[in-house]
Amino acid sequence: MDFALTEEQKMLKAMVCDFALKELEPIAAEIDEEARFPAETVKKMGELGLMGASFPEKYGGGGGGKIEGAIVGEEIARVCASTAAIHLACTSLATYPIYEFGNEEQRQRFVTPVARGEKLACFALTEAGAGSDPAAMETTATRQDGGYFLNGTKIFITNGNEAEIILVFATIDKKLRHKGITAFIVEKGTPGFAVGKLEHKLGIRASSTAELVFDNCFVPEANRLGKEGDGFRIALEAIDNSRISVAAQAVGIAQGAFDRALAYAKERQQFGQPIINFQAIQWLLADMATQIEAARLLTYRAAYLKDKGLPYMKEVSMAKVFAAEAAGFVTTKAIQIYGGYGYVKDYPVERYFRDAKITEIYEGTSEMQRMTIARCLMREG
Repeated sequence: MDFALTEEQKMLKAMVCDFALKELEPIAAEIDEEARFPAETVKKMGELGLMGASFPEKYGGGGGGKIEGAIVGEEIARVCASTAAIHLACTSLATYPIYEFGNEEQRQRFVTPVARGEKLACFALTEAGAGSDPAAMETTATRQDGGYFLNGTKIFITNGNEAEIILVFATIDKKLRHKGITAFIVEKGTPGFAVGKLEHKLGIRASSTAELVFDNCFVPEANRLGKEGDGFRIALEAIDNSRISVAAQAVGIAQGAFDRALAYAKERQQFGQPIINFQAIQWLLADMATQIEAARLLTYRAAYLKDKGLPYMKEVSMAKVFAAEAAGFVTTKAIQIYGGYGYVKDYPVERYFRDAKITEIYEGTSEMQRMTIARCLMREG
């Protein structure tokens, strides 16, 4: 297998790294502390083509695939996990299924403005009683002449406060459970749609996490994605695709924390010498670096399989669970290397530590990933 990036991918990586260091790093701590959405830097990401890196040029994108998306996500998360969350929720989670399952008119209307960086999108599936079990969904879609009336509430929606394009899932019949779930595209400003409570979070604080309320919100039939009952399949495919991006985000968080811990270990003096001279610190750094490399390889393998059109469910679950837990391990050890300084907000590893936790939860918890892996292994056996 060839593990080398192409020249174009290397150029993309360098460009995103430069952007992150110049535009994101100076404000990362500030927007985290203030829980402030970085509208200007998100706009600049769009202007650079980062929102469309994984979409075809026909729809305003850069013509890349999931490997390019993973490169962008990792390099952004290496500096600011909040901005990486905004990016992945908009592109991999919300817009990808519109591209994959939408008709040509829907792709032109909704994929193109996202890929060009003109609009943000969000993915509205989760409810208070329907997290890992979307078949328990309560949001309903009642058919009327020319469309549907949506009624219900979604929670924990990343970009929910800013998104102009909302991919929302509702059931046409609760008795049908997952077979009744249907996907709809709702545009901001539609009567009956409103943003509710904004969550105050542990990490990724600069990305909004919102409640979305649908109260007799009329959606024309032209905005239905796929057929009635296709929503469950669409949602699963979107989440599988986005798990690659979450794994890349976790790798970026881990790499960012490691970079800072390594630099600190070279500078921090104790007992008359840099602490990196002590074997205990060396072994911590060795374990951290090994975890990061393993997580990155698993992530790129899943992205490779996805780009080749090959089955990747088991591999993406492996990548997601391993990378998320690697991020938790690395950020914890980074704080340990910093000692007391790592526990205060003056140093960035405290933020990396808080940001890492969400990667074990969203787009399927680590427990759900292990269930998926086990089911795949049972089928293979």
